[in-house]
Amino acid sequence: MLKADLFGVGVIGTGRAGLVHARNFAGNIPGARLTAICDTDPERAAQVGRELSVKAYSNVEDFLSDPTLDAVVIAAPTFAHAELVKAAAAAGKAILCEKPLCLTLEEAEEMAAAVEKHGVVFVMGFMRRFDRSFIRAREILQRGDIGRPLVVKSTGKGPGLPPRWAWDVYKSNGMLGEVNSHDFDCVRFLTGEEYQWVYAVGRNNKCKDLAKEFPEFYDTAVVTFGMSNDVIGTIDSACPADYGYDARVEIQGTDGVLFIGSISQKGVVVGTKERGVVEEIVDSWRNLFSEAYAAEDRHLIECLRDGVAPRSTLEDGKRALQAVRAANRSLLQGKVEKI
Repeated sequence: MLKADLFGVGVIGTGRAGLVHARNFAGNIPGARLTAICDTDPERAAQVGRELSVKAYSNVEDFLSDPTLDAVVIAAPTFAHAELVKAAAAAGKAILCEKPLCLTLEEAEEMAAAVEKHGVVFVMGFMRRFDRSFIRAREILQRGDIGRPLVVKSTGKGPGLPPRWAWDVYKSNGMLGEVNSHDFDCVRFLTGEEYQWVYAVGRNNKCKDLAKEFPEFYDTAVVTFGMSNDVIGTIDSACPADYGYDARVEIQGTDGVLFIGSISQKGVVVGTKERGVVEEIVDSWRNLFSEAYAAEDRHLIECLRDGVAPRSTLEDGKRALQAVRAANRSLLQGKVEKI
């Protein structure tokens, strides 16, 4: 736990999620200020540094040696997470790591050991845990309003393909890792149960041009799973899903049902005789979860300043990773995978 009037924060990786965090810390997080960014592309680093008026690095060692940094957000590609977390922990920086945690369970264990050895704060970047709707749904479930959860259906679909490196299952754990880590985590978060087995089916239905270079790429998948306390469910995935960003959950309980999320933009409904009732579709996770990302970033500073226990942990990241990797094995081998 540190005491300071203003904590310096840096962001590694200035892609889509990295920019969300960087812009938040540049002016939206009390008690914190963005002091530096780092990107392995020097031109990209310089561009973002100018935009946000902060120091720009393309060398990670130099970045982590910056004395203005108390905390770092790791938003680099998944395959780089393990080494970056270990380096940041060794440098004594508090860490917020974007999902997925890493590529393998062995890497996860190494990361956990480094975080424990150096005694640094670690917050796992599962923003749904900081979203008001998901928090309220969890409270409703814990009160028992719909009884005991029986069946969970989680939908996670993205409107556009992630960067090229993510098309390689061995560098990203596929779309189930890149897109649906949130689904695997929020099912645990909501129900309080643990995965016991998964069965997955996936297809490349929309990106046939990628098949030659990335033969194991899939853009559509359905995962069936079983959990402790006899909870069963499904996760359905698609990326790209051209109609928009889609993050919804349905939970059937012994005494009722709970729905979280919608594909329509909140508060925008148009009615005409010619077209009927029309609602605008959510176009991006940046819009849908903008406040959740800010809350997640504020939480990092709370943990650093006040010694608050992280609400989203490395262990949570590891559990989601475990389920994702089991689902990928099932998808490739065509059989049930126990967890």
